[in-house]
Amino acid sequence: MMISTKGRYALRFLVDVAEHQGDGFVPLKDVAIRQEISEKYLEIVVKELVRAGLLAAMRGKGGGYRLNRSPEEYSVKSVLELMEGPLVPVACLGPGQNACPRKNNCRTLPLWQGLDQVISDYLAQFTLSSLCGKPSEMPS
Repeated sequence: MMISTKGRYALRFLVDVAEHQGDGFVPLKDVAIRQEISEKYLEIVVKELVRAGLLAAMRGKGGGYRLNRSPEEYSVKSVLELMEGPLVPVACLGPGQNACPRKNNCRTLPLWQGLDQVISDYLAQFTLSSLCGKPSEMPS
């Protein structure tokens, strides 16, 4: 599994907003500068975050973006699933997939199910709040 720039940038944007929204709405331009990400690309990413209800937007002077909930309420897993889709290691574990005809005889299925659980559990333990602050302070 590889997380795309879209997923990574969404997390970086949300963490930056969480760290700077004490001053009100955070301008996209400011985040783009701090994170060294193209404004044009961030606009695409942010549009999806607003549409999903993770961010509130305000236009005009003093405008920008702010979180709709506290940073503790945003799991990294849910943000990545929003931006990337299901984070399953193999297609047969994806939601809405028809049961694999080899399911009962598949020697590797338990391996993939275990990996899926490890990925899910790992990502679910992190929130935007846990990503705020210095990188060296991040829980392992």
